[in-house]
Amino acid sequence: MAHDVAALTAELTDMAAADHQLAVRANSDDPAEQLAWRRLTARHGDRLGEIMDEYGWPTAELVGEEAARAAWLIAQHADRQLDVQRRALQLMQQAVSAGSARPRELAFLRDRTLVNEGRKQVYGTQIAGVKDGAPVPWPCEEPERMDELRAEVGIEPFDEYVAQFSMA
Repeated sequence: MAHDVAALTAELTDMAAADHQLAVRANSDDPAEQLAWRRLTARHGDRLGEIMDEYGWPTAELVGEEAARAAWLIAQHADRQLDVQRRALQLMQQAVSAGSARPRELAFLRDRTLVNEGRKQVYGTQIAGVKDGAPVPWPCEEPERMDELRAEVGIEPFDEYVAQFSMA
């Protein structure tokens, strides 16, 4: 089992590194680069599904902090595999309830999954586009409570968050 977990830790970390390397291609003007990104995220989503079958949610206790974050990133980017995202969301929710995963990351995955389902997000973590130089979130269930809800899960206020992406 220990060898399996060590291999899993390395695999998740490698998958996140490949994700970071190709992420710049996600919105490329070149269809071949977009396709490379889609293939990578689909392959990773499929593999995360197998990992969840075998281990449940890969928590920091199981695989370490970096690999647990990698699993979250892979779920976050499995946009064309709603079944994988929904399952990750469910398992991660249980892990958060048990104190073995971060509410902040769960909030991002929840918003991402809701947006992918064509529903309103809760925390305003998913950006729809830019208007007059300012990032605009996808519609939120309760926009007036967005910052309050963000604070509950450890996410900075929306204005601070989007300042990181400002198109100055």
